Amino acid sequence: MAGNHNIDELPHWAWLAPVAAAVLLVLKFAHIVPAENGLVLALAAVLLAGAVFAAVHHAEIIALKVGEPFGSIVLAVAITVIEVALIISILMGAKAGSEFLTRDTVFATVMIVLNGIIGLCLIVGGLKHREQTFQTTAASSALSVLGTLATITLVLPNYTLTTTGPNYNSAQLIFVSLSCLVLYGVFLFVQTIRHRDYFLADVSEELPLHDAPRARTTALSVALLLLSLVGVVLLAKTLSPALEAAIADAGLPKAFLGVVIASLVLMPEGMAAVRAAAANRLQTSLNLALGSAMATIGLTIPAVSAFALMSGKTLQLGLDHEEMALLVLSLFIGTVTLATGRTTILQGTVHLVILGVFLFLSAVP
Repeated sequence: MAGNHNIDELPHWAWLAPVAAAVLLVLKFAHIVPAENGLVLALAAVLLAGAVFAAVHHAEIIALKVGEPFGSIVLAVAITVIEVALIISILMGAKAGSEFLTRDTVFATVMIVLNGIIGLCLIVGGLKHREQTFQTTAASSALSVLGTLATITLVLPNYTLTTTGPNYNSAQLIFVSLSCLVLYGVFLFVQTIRHRDYFLADVSEELPLHDAPRARTTALSVALLLLSLVGVVLLAKTLSPALEAAIADAGLPKAFLGVVIASLVLMPEGMAAVRAAAANRLQTSLNLALGSAMATIGLTIPAVSAFALMSGKTLQLGLDHEEMALLVLSLFIGTVTLATGRTTILQGTVHLVILGVFLFLSAVP
């Protein structure tokens, strides 16, 4: 079938990027190429971006095979693995200010998802289809979990008494991490088994027979996805010192590193969400966007917390006052936007304005 032919025809970049990244890493670890050379670092940056896009492309192939809402989960987990790799690679450098990196990256991810990706989806979908609909039960379920996760990880640390800074002690960090895993796990159970129909805009989404890739293509994508993720992890570790130096040279605050990481990680999935909105599949767009935001907190915080506890590092998780105000505003506007089951370009514009305020204050706090 024509649809199968297009899906099963693997783009050259989708396998060249991870393979080239693997070759560069082998040459680096074998000390055949100098790791600090400017050209090598530039090539590593290009291949890192390519590996991220390749990882999400292969995750999308797997998602087409398993169908919705499982497909959105595959993409969210792939994105989370990449984000955790980038954060831990920089934390291992143990430079001043790195204890805030997890907070900055998670907060930036939530802001970009709630305001940037969703805002763009509503604008693109509204311009093309005038008005779009989705399941309010799915949106309200996701926002209730996301709001709880964001509050207990990014706001509550400012008000605990056992430590002097905006952070949890070891016992609190373990408890909050377990709470994140429980919340995200129950949400996945509801999304995939108990109330799967809530997250399907149409019955046809559940059985993507006409667009499903062949088993051989899916197996190849699984292998290339793993290779891409390994490439991202190791290339991120190679590039993290240069990335921090570039941000410092540009005169930007250290917190802007979190914006850079979140933007890089979310770019491919954001593009997938916008494409779905343009195709009048807003429910899929929301599954992708809100799912990635929940996975960012529900999986990233426990993973990075485990690393911090084992390595003896401190995580400063509490947001500043202006950041808490933006978080509350984003959750409130997100709830209002997704409360009716219908969206227009007006809601999209509101979300993009909030994103603009966030980005400007990140650069000029």
